[in-house]
Amino acid sequence: MTVTTTAGTTAATSDRLTAEDYETIASELDALREEITATLGARDAAYIRRVIRWQRGLEAGGRALLMASSLPPAWVAGTATLAVAKILENMEIGHNVMHGQWDWMRDPKIHSTTWEWDNVSPAEQWKHSHNFIHHTFTNVLGKDNDVGYGILRIAPEQKWSPAYVAQPLYNLLLAMFFEYGVAVHDLEIDKIRAGRHDEEVTKEKLRAIGRKIRRQWGKDYLAFPLLTGPQFVSTLAANFTANVVRNFWAHMIIFCGHFPGDVELFEEERLDGETKGEWYVRQLCGSANITGGPLFHLMTGNLSHQIEHHLFPDLPSNRYGEIAPRVRQLCEKYDLPYHTGSLSKQVTSTWKKIFRYALPGGGSAAKAG
Repeated sequence: MTVTTTAGTTAATSDRLTAEDYETIASELDALREEITATLGARDAAYIRRVIRWQRGLEAGGRALLMASSLPPAWVAGTATLAVAKILENMEIGHNVMHGQWDWMRDPKIHSTTWEWDNVSPAEQWKHSHNFIHHTFTNVLGKDNDVGYGILRIAPEQKWSPAYVAQPLYNLLLAMFFEYGVAVHDLEIDKIRAGRHDEEVTKEKLRAIGRKIRRQWGKDYLAFPLLTGPQFVSTLAANFTANVVRNFWAHMIIFCGHFPGDVELFEEERLDGETKGEWYVRQLCGSANITGGPLFHLMTGNLSHQIEHHLFPDLPSNRYGEIAPRVRQLCEKYDLPYHTGSLSKQVTSTWKKIFRYALPGGGSAAKAG
């Protein structure tokens, strides 16, 4: 069995693994999961409640500063504070709560079935496209819609067309308005183009997106600016800027966790008869981490530990740093890659690939049984 790296070369990463190896890997990772689950308790619950308090305090502080948004220092401070609050809400809180990481607390206010995040993407649609589609079919061409987000060519196996020449610009726009790209993700645009979608289902999804956009715009671009009276325009601009900053940050962290040059893609045949151990190995080979300190990890929603997140998407994010060394040791034991690097390294690698695959060619995967 071969896999294809997103750099366009063939890597027989798992050819050297036996069926017994896969079974052992699954047993070791299952045991690690059980160990962490058994120790969840008050410390973890206190962590997420503390982060939520910080986030809400930052949001309130940012909006208070924007009451004087006509003054440049207040505008800058208020916008920056609000942007940090929005990043925390989307990354460390919303994303992780909706993964069910905190469902074990049985707190209806911090539960995957009740949380609706500060984002134009409806929670229910996001949970389907992300929690189910992406985390089940991670990096499988033709199955994982996150591969290129439907507009980017990031591997030679994707058929080239002249439209891809402008994909660096598409990606820049996607970064700026990332929440809208995420919002339409569950529509599965490719199926709509091919006429293979259910029109009524698509219409209902669009109506839900429209309702969520109206709610978000009403809050950020009408209600809160109106509260600042004559400073309406400057406050509106501050809210827009905070949303764009949040979008750029989320886009960068997510892309760096999935698309650096040494992360692997898989053919759809990889799913045939896939065992749990093989699923684990696909997550290991198809994800990348970003190095950094505690504050950086917090601001990424701990998605800087993307490998650990893909192995255990419903384990609390505050535990990823704790288990990362053990996951890395397992990779070394079985000679599996553990993709990691600085933010600058991962950003550079991702953008190099986006520019390279905007052009024809880029290599091809060798076929193997």
